[in-house]
Amino acid sequence: MSKIYERLEKCYECFKSKISFTPEIALILGSGLGGYADEIRIEATLDYSEIEGFPTSTVAGHKGRFVFGYIDDIPVVIMQGRVHYYEGYPMEDVVLPTRLMKLMGAKVLFVTNAAGGVNYSFECGDFMLINDQICMAPSPLIGENADELGVRFPDMSEIYNKQLRNAVKKAARTLDIPLREGVYIQLTGPNYESPSEVRMVRILGADAVGMSTACEAIAARHCGMKVVGISCISNLACGVSSKPLSHAEVQETADRVAPLFKQLITESVRNISKEL
Repeated sequence: MSKIYERLEKCYECFKSKISFTPEIALILGSGLGGYADEIRIEATLDYSEIEGFPTSTVAGHKGRFVFGYIDDIPVVIMQGRVHYYEGYPMEDVVLPTRLMKLMGAKVLFVTNAAGGVNYSFECGDFMLINDQICMAPSPLIGENADELGVRFPDMSEIYNKQLRNAVKKAARTLDIPLREGVYIQLTGPNYESPSEVRMVRILGADAVGMSTACEAIAARHCGMKVVGISCISNLACGVSSKPLSHAEVQETADRVAPLFKQLITESVRNISKEL
């Protein structure tokens, strides 16, 4: 048994000793969306600190717990707060929650984030359906492969599942919520990008830039989960806007559009469940 899987099993046994729940869909909530988990029909919660060997988030606005419950009658597990590479954790720790939710029984990883708009046509408050990604953080698959989870060289030709993307588009149409579509790029952070770095990622084909998500999506695909993701364009990246960037601005925009984002997530989950 690989060391990665040994550690994962310990976390899983710790979870099972405290809570009996099998989710269908796993959601990771980005900045401004933490309150969404409090609005579902909650069956149980589990603080990250209660799981042996589990990393904890240190970022303001990230509660740091799993919420287990139902959206309508769909069983879900929601992460209120994620762990970021820039917090100093090794990448194995950053994706451990994703892998743990797979062991819990989740078939789908639904990722959300607050991102900087790189595409000149984007505006603050837009929602972008992620159709592909570029990961410029270290791959979470570097090092020993956890053969129990997936193959050494996993295919990444369709990280974001087309059927599930269509389910989100249908939800946006139903709710009459404008939905952009584009490529998300993950840099390490925690500093915001320089104007030259923003020009670089635009040349590479990115539409939005952030400090999470891509590594989680890689880990999810490696262990056989279907992935879908939405970015909230919480600010225009440096060089697109002349305004200095701050986390307060990101949080403010994310909070402002959170009610619409929550509606979009709920309707999307309903549609995604029908595809499983």
